[in-house]
Amino acid sequence: MGAGKTTAGKLLADKLGWHFVDLDDAFEQIHGLSTADYIRRYGIEDFRKKEKYVVEDLADAVPYEHVIYATGGGYPCWEDNMDCLRELGTSIYIRWSPEHLAKRLSLTDLNDRPVLQGRTEKELLAFIAPQLAAREPFYARANHILDVDICDEQSDERIAEELFTFISQCV
Repeated sequence: MGAGKTTAGKLLADKLGWHFVDLDDAFEQIHGLSTADYIRRYGIEDFRKKEKYVVEDLADAVPYEHVIYATGGGYPCWEDNMDCLRELGTSIYIRWSPEHLAKRLSLTDLNDRPVLQGRTEKELLAFIAPQLAAREPFYARANHILDVDICDEQSDERIAEELFTFISQCV
């Protein structure tokens, strides 16, 4: 959460002339509820199952060769989802320190993130650090890791630029 997957992904897709799909938005279109509302109503386990189906359906249905998908932060950590991502294309982990993620998230509307609602920046850090440590083994299996060490108002643009350079070398 808060790594810039959606914002940097959109910027990157525009730069490359590719299509962009945010899986949370796709989930909402298919199920008629935001991911936050779905989790509140049906729980995280049911959400993860449905989320997996959304990715599989999109992979089969999207007719574009060049697509950037932004997944939710927990998606790669459930069942064999990281293997699926790697099979679909090049997976990229945007790696931030817990401190920078807490700072970035504290500047957003936490009501859109059920597990973070009402937390201060200090509480965010206390929540993020162990969760990120638990997810790291899954994220580290991505095809490419982009370490981000600068947290400022230009972070998402810099991420998109670095990813553009990386992808341009691969294509």
